[in-house]
Amino acid sequence: MLKGHKIKGLFYGIIIPLFLDSTPSFGQQAPAIWKEHWFEHDLTVNKVYEDDHVVMYHDENMGTEAVWANEVLSKSWAYVKKTYGSFGPDPKLYVVLHKAINNKMGGGHPSPYFDESHDYRNVIDCGLGNWNKPFGEQIGMPIHEIGHLVTSVSHDTKGSPSDIIWGDSKFMEIFNYDVLLHIGREDEAERVFKQMQGQHDSFPREGTQWFKNWFYPIYKQYEGAKVLNSYFTQLAKHFPKDKDNRFTRDLNWGEFIHFWSGAAGVNLQPLAAKAFGWPSNYQHEFAKAQIDFKNVKYTKNTHN
Repeated sequence: MLKGHKIKGLFYGIIIPLFLDSTPSFGQQAPAIWKEHWFEHDLTVNKVYEDDHVVMYHDENMGTEAVWANEVLSKSWAYVKKTYGSFGPDPKLYVVLHKAINNKMGGGHPSPYFDESHDYRNVIDCGLGNWNKPFGEQIGMPIHEIGHLVTSVSHDTKGSPSDIIWGDSKFMEIFNYDVLLHIGREDEAERVFKQMQGQHDSFPREGTQWFKNWFYPIYKQYEGAKVLNSYFTQLAKHFPKDKDNRFTRDLNWGEFIHFWSGAAGVNLQPLAAKAFGWPSNYQHEFAKAQIDFKNVKYTKNTHN
């Protein structure tokens, strides 16, 4: 989520539809108009496109410049569902696009299907001053927001216990790269890759390169999207959840490395030490995670 509706880093109805106030009926066409009622959003948006994967809504200022987004986001959501498992009872992603005017309606956010605030739908809501071509931020922001649904909804879980570790956008860098590759946008994927070679962050230590030194080596060596999905599969199977399938707490650093090791099938501690440093508390947490979550298995061999 682009917090405070500000873009960071890489990425970047019936007037009051009473029937949307409760769980909607799935398998039917989405309403033609939809009244926003979240954050500062209170516009009535109009449906401009619908297929088996997405429903697209625009505000009245959008015009027709974002017609490209229909196919791009349909392909993206279809690929995400194929790759990351179930996302609730409704197979469709609801996309709201805004034209940002006078610093209003800019930025983006997601909302998962179990959240009442967006009428129990998987939603991404994005606003930019220009939607005229599928490059850079214009294609990156919506895919970024889809990534937040992956981290908080995939495999019918609720919540994102990894956010405390990777913040708002670090997983989305590799997520966007992978999605772009799989929807035929190798050009944009290459742009992301090149940009990430110079991307540095201040956490967990100054100068950290999340994409270059952590996510991309794992992605490249351990079967791409398969290892990304395996991480969330491991969490869904083994990390604590309540009776509603909601994660009950956040990961610590040692658990984070342990679960990624389980996803890759090898001990990633050496890679983590190179990427993030390895203070004593990481070692303590990692050793404890291996005991607490012994069903998360990987070989004793370490990443080369």
